[in-house]
Amino acid sequence: MNQTAIRFFGLGLGPGHPDYMTVRARKVLETADRLAHFCKRGKRGNARTIADAVVGADPEREIALVYPVTTEIPADHPDYAAALKPFYEASAEMLLAEIEAGRTVALLCEGDPFFYGSFMHLWWRLKDKVPTEVVPAISGMSGAWTRAGTPITWGDDVLTVAPGTLSEAELTRRLSGTDAAVVMKLGRNLPKVRRALAAAGLLDRAIYVERATMAEERIVQLADLPETVEAPYFSLVLVPGQGRRV
Repeated sequence: MNQTAIRFFGLGLGPGHPDYMTVRARKVLETADRLAHFCKRGKRGNARTIADAVVGADPEREIALVYPVTTEIPADHPDYAAALKPFYEASAEMLLAEIEAGRTVALLCEGDPFFYGSFMHLWWRLKDKVPTEVVPAISGMSGAWTRAGTPITWGDDVLTVAPGTLSEAELTRRLSGTDAAVVMKLGRNLPKVRRALAAAGLLDRAIYVERATMAEERIVQLADLPETVEAPYFSLVLVPGQGRRV
């Protein structure tokens, strides 16, 4: 790959603590003409917050891509796609205009850009139009099981990664047939996830991790977590495998 030709970067910044950012990510952060990031209205994006340790606020460099909807609309509701599709299309056109004007654009991503990332919706729209590089990163789940001090797989363990947005029946089915698991996208799905883990016989092994590697990190056995707790965006559940140990 001719690095000098790259105009659009999907920039993975890691699980949260800036020390887990790669050398490549830091270089792109420091040199890109524009730093784009997704955010909720009136708030800074999570990825932009991670980048604070490397680059301070610079209005001339920053492009905030403000989500038109959040978790108030369920992901499987027709209104969700109806709102997000034009948002992604408009965002892609905005970034394309910057690139065609001769500027390099880095779209900041918490975790890894190709793992449940909003970046992928813009990558899919721009990858055949502009030279693109995706900068990989330590994923949020990797940061979580490392900070929890629990190996996630041993020997021939099979790992299942499931979004908490699945139906309770589907979550139970998938969790019942695996050795180890990571359940992402908790939020208001946490009670449903807890019930599915109990039905699959995995609740006693489940570990709740919130804001892994960040200052507000919280790690607790899920069975000990009060049912009144509301899970934030940066949270997941780990079910460590129990396979062969030599």
